[in-house]
Amino acid sequence: VLKDAKSGFLSELVKHHISGQLKIAPEHVSPRVLSYMGKPDAKVYDKFVEKYKQENEKAGLKQYLVPYFMSSHPGCKLEDAILLAEYMKRTGQHPDQVQDFYPTPGTVSTCMYYTGIDIRTGKEVYVPRSYEEKQMQRALLQYKNPANYELVEKALRLAGRTDLIGYDKKCLIKP
Repeated sequence: VLKDAKSGFLSELVKHHISGQLKIAPEHVSPRVLSYMGKPDAKVYDKFVEKYKQENEKAGLKQYLVPYFMSSHPGCKLEDAILLAEYMKRTGQHPDQVQDFYPTPGTVSTCMYYTGIDIRTGKEVYVPRSYEEKQMQRALLQYKNPANYELVEKALRLAGRTDLIGYDKKCLIKP
C-alpha cells in the first residue's frame, strides 16, 4: 500500500470499504522477530499508521486500526517482548487480547518452532518453550493489567531491565 502512491487504493479503502475498524497484523516491532516472521521493519507499520490517519482526516472520517500483536514467536526473547511492550506504551496501545504463537502446518515459523532452526539460513533460532516464559511474554504485552504485574516484574528483572519497573498499579512499565 505504501509503495502504491498513484492508484489511490488507500483512499478508496478508507472512504468506501471500512466500517469503523481495520484489522492489521504488524505482529511485532523487534527487528529480530520481524526478520524471523519475514516481515518488514516496524517503521513500515508506523508509516502505514500515519498514512491511514491522514487519509481518514482527508475523508472526514474517524476510523480506527486494530493491530494484532503476537507473543512467543520463534526468535522472540524476553528482551524482544519488552521492546514491544515499550512500543505499546509509547504509542498508547493496551490490547485486551494477545495471540501466543501457535504452530500451524506448512509455515516457516512452525518449522522453526519444531526444529529450532531457521530453514532459510540453517542457523539455530531461540524458541520460547517454557510455560512460564510464554506467560511472561504475554503479560508484558498486557502490562497494564494488574493481574499481570508479578509476571511483568519477574520478566523485567530476568532481562536486567529493573529501570522499567513501575510500582503504581496504573503504570506497570515506566515510560
